[in-house]
Amino acid sequence: MSKRIHRGSDLRDFLKEQGVLEDVEERAMKQALALQLERLLKEKELTKAEMASRMKTSRAAVDRLLDATNTSVTLTTLGKAARALGRKLKIELAPA
Repeated sequence: MSKRIHRGSDLRDFLKEQGVLEDVEERAMKQALALQLERLLKEKELTKAEMASRMKTSRAAVDRLLDATNTSVTLTTLGKAARALGRKLKIELAPA
């Protein structure tokens, strides 16, 4: 009799058991946000320096914002980035 391997929602369960689910989800959200910002910069044909100017901040701050591994981004910075790209920041609390 062969051992059956179950695939599906077990990854979330495994990450939760390891105590890292929240960290992994936060990093995934930041990566998705960084990718979205990069896409919008290209779409609007903006350089990082132009983005920084629009945000009234430094180029280094824009680099941190676009760094998928940097999860310490403030709501103020996100709001400035959204406005600089002609967007509106929307934050939502979802059920656990």
